Amino acid sequence: MQLWKGRDDRNEHTKRRWHQHIQRWNLSESNATITGDISVALLGFSCDEGVKRNHGRIGAADGPEAIRRALCNLPVFHPDISIYDAGDIHCVDGELEAAQQQLAVAVAKILHHGVFPILLGGGHEITYGHYCGISYFLKDERLSIVNFDAHFDNREVTTIGPTSGTGFWQIAQDCKKHGSSFSYLALGIQKMSNTPYLFETAHRSHTQYVLAKHFDNYHRAQLDRQIKAFTQSTDRLYITIDLDVFASPYAPGVSAPAYNGIRPDAVFFDCLEKLFKTGKPVSLDIAELNPRIDIDGRTASLSATIIFHVIAYLSEIHR
Repeated sequence: MQLWKGRDDRNEHTKRRWHQHIQRWNLSESNATITGDISVALLGFSCDEGVKRNHGRIGAADGPEAIRRALCNLPVFHPDISIYDAGDIHCVDGELEAAQQQLAVAVAKILHHGVFPILLGGGHEITYGHYCGISYFLKDERLSIVNFDAHFDNREVTTIGPTSGTGFWQIAQDCKKHGSSFSYLALGIQKMSNTPYLFETAHRSHTQYVLAKHFDNYHRAQLDRQIKAFTQSTDRLYITIDLDVFASPYAPGVSAPAYNGIRPDAVFFDCLEKLFKTGKPVSLDIAELNPRIDIDGRTASLSATIIFHVIAYLSEIHR
């Protein structure tokens, strides 16, 4: 909670900022009292071991702190939503699998309290732990994943273990093991960022995707139809946003920047809003922020802007 500091325009209803609105939540306390009809919990995943194993530029472990700092001075437009900070899950001594398990337990606990989790990454190895936590909670409901990403992240796990690029392969294997369907939509995929084999893997697993070059106003109607069809065939949605999906002028602080990524414009936010308007999103994460290589805090600010919009969407659908 030491991070939550910022400008003070007097603690009045219409002048409050996030650092004055946020509340502490210690997940280890069994008698937590959650207030408000709508609640959100921020949970950090301070880990970039998966990025390191994937030969990426490390530094994403510092992402959760950078996002919190970017959120501090945002104005509170939706006081009806209680926002909690549930702290961070840390990857200790490179034990990624243990950190993912701890993350899964924490996510399930947040959902059990009827709170919407927003996870702050951390590398995209956040995906597997996050998905497992949602699965623990949902049990029999059909869960689908929407991933805004330049990469499929569907590489097979090798002898080095899981990485930031294996999450969706792991999820597909779990679905196969439990006899459930693997339902995955990737938005913003770059051909230059995925080998032909990864495209073949995507086709074999019936992964749906939209290329980054089609993520624009010209293809907007087609994009809308694909999102609508995908969301209609599921019970709940898990949304994950890998910041390397965005063009590097907007998101320079990522492990694998792309000069030709999508823009965080009306097309992107319209897609995100449409997902939330279905009422099916159960959780969301933002991954791959690397503050060490960010420029003027652009990528952290983009992360905070996305979260700001998500809070607005949640308030709107619960009216």
